[in-house]
Amino acid sequence: MFPVSILLLLIQAALIVHVIKTGRNQLWIWAVFLLPGIGALAYVVAEILPELFAGRTAHRAKAGLGRLIDPNRELRRASAEVEISGNVDARRRLGEELYERNQFDAALEVYRGGLKGIFEHDPTLLLGVARALFGKGDYAAARSTLELMALHNPDFKSADAKLLYARTLDAQDALDEAEREYAALAPVYPGAEARLRYGLLLKRRGKLKEAQQVLKELLDGARLGPAHYRKAQAQWLDRARRELS
Repeated sequence: MFPVSILLLLIQAALIVHVIKTGRNQLWIWAVFLLPGIGALAYVVAEILPELFAGRTAHRAKAGLGRLIDPNRELRRASAEVEISGNVDARRRLGEELYERNQFDAALEVYRGGLKGIFEHDPTLLLGVARALFGKGDYAAARSTLELMALHNPDFKSADAKLLYARTLDAQDALDEAEREYAALAPVYPGAEARLRYGLLLKRRGKLKEAQQVLKELLDGARLGPAHYRKAQAQWLDRARRELS
């Protein structure tokens, strides 16, 4: 056991030196030092193997372990991109990172900061603003932002924008309008969420038979679909099963 312990210490030391010399994130030092074996293995898989084998699997492993070791890495990267370029795509990425962390006010600031000049009515940024407003519970402002986006960008097609609009109507108790939006969107939306929310709205309005039919069709269609679809849509499909039980 003694030689094995010495070997592990040498490996840890070598990896820590590698972190320092190659300019990797300093958090890896603590991971390797405080998590003997596991930390070293994580570093090898996430940082060294992708250099040796630039395959897709290695890159996925790096991304997953990178998020585990340094969960704010993408946030810092997106913030830096906005500082450097400030373009629409950089703001979109940073806004999404903040939105996923429920930092809605910060996301709004990022999105609105790009609504200037020729990008005053940029649909990507306006959709981000609407999502953040909805996240805050400001449904009226979210709705007006989506309507402004549609007015100035009639050729912009986004299923997510349509779903968000239906949800704002739903949240405002504009139920007739929400039902029309859900009914039009549910058959073409690339996922189960729109159909589920349509069924829930029908149920809320007392249209139980129609709601059951919508939810049953959703589940029947999912059974015929590929396994990866059912896995990706699991949360919506599980809700549909609960509503029908």
